[in-house]
Amino acid sequence: MTHVPRILIADDEPLLRAELEAALAALWPEAQLVASAGDGIEALRLARELEPDIAFLDIRMPGLNGLEVARTFGSRTHVVFVTAYQEHALAAFDEGAIDYLLKPLDTARLARAIERLRNRIGTPPPDLARLVQQLAPKKAPAWLQASVGNTIHFIDLNEVIYFGSELKYTRVVTDQMEAHIRTPLKELAGELEDAGFWQIHRGFLVAVKRIAAVNRDADGALWLSLRGHASRLPVSQRFQHRFKGM
Repeated sequence: MTHVPRILIADDEPLLRAELEAALAALWPEAQLVASAGDGIEALRLARELEPDIAFLDIRMPGLNGLEVARTFGSRTHVVFVTAYQEHALAAFDEGAIDYLLKPLDTARLARAIERLRNRIGTPPPDLARLVQQLAPKKAPAWLQASVGNTIHFIDLNEVIYFGSELKYTRVVTDQMEAHIRTPLKELAGELEDAGFWQIHRGFLVAVKRIAAVNRDADGALWLSLRGHASRLPVSQRFQHRFKGM
């Protein structure tokens, strides 16, 4: 008798979770979705109870993140990580052991992941320990050293409104000043999400607490207005999933 692959999905965004469920049903109808979780703690409980063959895990979830959940699987469950960030050490995935999906969901990418899973389902999953260590987010710094002309300023991360990419530098914007650092925006995005910053565009990373409103213009583009600051920041299509339902 042919084994029916049993799948668990864990993502804290209901719309993306529903989209992934529908796409899996269309692309892999013989597989069985056994559970869908909205946070890492629920995902861990369901995984221990149901022992799925495959788990699609959002890397960043409340309670426990996808990396922490994956650590508990041992050799029983194949994992596909879901992430909004390409800079999440994706070279580690390219070793071929583990797959990943980027938000927003790309059905062509999902189809390729399913094909690889079909080929691997009869083999033991790889050891995730080294991969999880590579993917673990770095601790956000409390302070930034940023330059204005020939002066180096020490900026409290809590005072930053947003970061903007500018050629070889990243602009740091606070209520008091604008300065520059050499750390690339894509590197900051991986470090600062747990500190309350969202990447909304390849060129912008914003403090969530400073978002006042999200507006859609006549062309359908999304723009953020900021609390206590005149700048309006664009939201690229890749990151619009953050604001669905808002």
